[in-house]
Amino acid sequence: MNHLSSAQWDCFIRDKSLHALQDPAYRAFITPLIPTVEPERVLGVRTPTLRALARRLWREEQNWCAQFMAELPHFYFEENMLHAFLIEQEKDFHTALAYTQAFLPHIDNCATVDSFSPPVFKKNPEALYPIALAWSQSPHEYTARYGIGMLMKHFLDKHFRPKVLAHVAAIQREKYYVRMMVAWFFAEALAKQLDNALPYLQSHQLETWTHNKAIQKAIDSRRISPATKAELRALRRKQ
Repeated sequence: MNHLSSAQWDCFIRDKSLHALQDPAYRAFITPLIPTVEPERVLGVRTPTLRALARRLWREEQNWCAQFMAELPHFYFEENMLHAFLIEQEKDFHTALAYTQAFLPHIDNCATVDSFSPPVFKKNPEALYPIALAWSQSPHEYTARYGIGMLMKHFLDKHFRPKVLAHVAAIQREKYYVRMMVAWFFAEALAKQLDNALPYLQSHQLETWTHNKAIQKAIDSRRISPATKAELRALRRKQ
């Protein structure tokens, strides 16, 4: 399916503005879902359109991409989303890493930070691992969330390391979106590395809110067996 019409492309190239792609109905839908972004900073451009735009810009407008990515911070939510999707187009690991390092401090919402994972990162797990560990320790809420997300995405399967569980379990933050990502990480770990992850809940190594949220997410998963779900229910803790 073509998510970027020729007319939309022509309007963007003419005006160099995302306003030409906005959808008022989608804006009304998406704005309440990103409460950390002021409504006046939301245009209402659909994510598939932004992804398609990023791919075409990367192919045909390299100079514009370089200039745009150097102009941080952006004002509009969709500009940040476009920036994230442009980073995903980069095929050199170190360049993609530099783009990501420069961009992360300017992210102010979980929709953007959860939206991008450069494919080149997956191809370089040994180089990515210590960087993702460092990101996860950042005092910046969304950088920390991104780091935990990279650990969850790339190091719970083929490249699993048991010590990654201890690292994430030790992350104790008041920031809501970091705590939610720790819970999500352990829910995924229960689905993918049950024997290694379950002891962290049995020994109460997560703070209570995160512990219970991880259990809730795991119970909602179809990848967790009924027997394991019953055991997890018994591990819930009182707030």
